[in-house]
Amino acid sequence: MLEITQLPVLNDNYIYLLHEPDAAITGVVDPAVATPVLKALESQHHSLDFILNTHHHSDHVGANLELKALTGCTIIGAEKDQKRIPGIDQKLSHGQCFSFGIENCEIFETPGHTSGHICFYFANSDALFCGDTVFSMGCGRLFEGSAEQMWTSLQLIKSLPETTKIYCAHEYTQANGVFAASIERDNPALEQRIIEVNNLRKDNLPTVPSTLSQELSTNPFLREQCLSIQQALNMENYPAVEVFAELRKRKDHF
Repeated sequence: MLEITQLPVLNDNYIYLLHEPDAAITGVVDPAVATPVLKALESQHHSLDFILNTHHHSDHVGANLELKALTGCTIIGAEKDQKRIPGIDQKLSHGQCFSFGIENCEIFETPGHTSGHICFYFANSDALFCGDTVFSMGCGRLFEGSAEQMWTSLQLIKSLPETTKIYCAHEYTQANGVFAASIERDNPALEQRIIEVNNLRKDNLPTVPSTLSQELSTNPFLREQCLSIQQALNMENYPAVEVFAELRKRKDHF
């Protein structure tokens, strides 16, 4: 099982430090800045073997070159986005896997937020590192992809085991909950989740990772086929992708 350390950085980003103890392999997901990573490595007495980049935005790759220069680590990213991932060494595509010590990591291409976005799935650890594709009670803005692409990406994530832990890259949960509640006003699971999130944030504690089970019961972007959501949008019996597109449009202007 992976040992996972969550590092809050910048205003609302999360970097994840991954350690596979059997092979003593360590990686970092989406390092925005270097100093917190270097401090965590030092305190845990680990060297850095890999950087895993979900997409090219600067708050996800900002420390790539500095960390690579200091540690000699290997940078893994999307083959389709190799020109925008600083220092990329290993270029992977959908369905390909790589060995992270004794852990196996599968690559999912999840375009929508960006055209070359990928997720890293560690089935043995029930862990999905999804960057900005899905958030707790939300999903990423469509900066480069279409609503149909993002919807398709989310369907892939919805197909994973419900025990999967969703390690998204931002602390957006509280604001996402406000939007979700404006769309779905009679969802006890959502109401309870919002209470839990508000209590965590009151103490400045993280609300992620969540689980896929939690997201399926509270995240409107994974619930586009729910009748109450369709009725709230006046889109009963519309195609699911169109309902999703309307949800994303409303969130953009919320």
